Amino acid sequence: MNFRPLLLAATAAAAAVPGLSAQAQSHWPDKPIRVIVPLPPGGPSDIVLRSAAEKMQATLKQPLVIDNKPGAAGNLGAAEAARAAPDGYTWLWTTDTLLTVNPHVYPKLNFKPADLQPVMRASAFSQTLVCNPGVGVKSVPELVAKAKASAAKPLSYASGGAGSPGHLSTELFKSVAGIELSHVPYKGPAPAMQDVIGGQVDCGFLAGPTVLPMVRAGKLVALAVSGARRSPLLPEVPTVAEAGYAGFDATFSLVLYAPRGVPKATLDAMNAALAAALKQPEVVERLRQSDQEVVASTPEAAAARLEADGKVWGAVAKKIGLQLD
Repeated sequence: MNFRPLLLAATAAAAAVPGLSAQAQSHWPDKPIRVIVPLPPGGPSDIVLRSAAEKMQATLKQPLVIDNKPGAAGNLGAAEAARAAPDGYTWLWTTDTLLTVNPHVYPKLNFKPADLQPVMRASAFSQTLVCNPGVGVKSVPELVAKAKASAAKPLSYASGGAGSPGHLSTELFKSVAGIELSHVPYKGPAPAMQDVIGGQVDCGFLAGPTVLPMVRAGKLVALAVSGARRSPLLPEVPTVAEAGYAGFDATFSLVLYAPRGVPKATLDAMNAALAAALKQPEVVERLRQSDQEVVASTPEAAAARLEADGKVWGAVAKKIGLQLD
């Protein structure tokens, strides 16, 4: 049999339906979607994603499988995501510090930042500056004055670890205020807070939801929040900028990343699904309870913000000589 006429007929039929081949290959998603979270389960970042994922699954018509891969400040999970096939079935959800801080402080980073692309800056959060009541300060100016008077024996500050948002916020604050504070790093904000309450450490920039009950109970004094806006959990507490340091802004973000090379149509569809989820009242409330504000940016806006913040935190890391293994 001569197959040539049949082949020509099939080719003509395909040509008569523009995009037929592309449509056959663009049915994303047609299987479960994996989201790597390089943080322990149960934390604010993880909780927010799980809340949004419930809504995203209804839009995408596929389950989102959340895969917690904690370790090395997010680097382990990031490396796995960066090596994944850019087919839209592997994503990464973590804080912006993965790309704004880690490249500046880890000499042997186990992934190339260029192998990840931001899809959305989903939410923004800040840190709350608190002190033990025994320090005897109730405002940022009082803390600065006491720190300058105690320069010979600096006041101490706790953080959730070297390179954590609390550490970076305090170092930036020290720089603009012209004061010295002695760093005491912990493995997470909860033990850091406990030692500030106990008086072993004087102060610290710590996560708002962590310190709120202790502030309300009078066991901690809240002086300021690090971001550009006041916290809805502590609306009576000023920002550092309002407390006398105009322009101060130590805001951090939760970001959705993808392996470099994911098709733009897939990136846009995932961005739209997450944006729709972040508009749902119950998701907005979950973020509010976690002291986070919905941002829901475009990929381009997320990339621009990461680049700008990377310059800020890179300069801070260089100034304090921050290097991590």
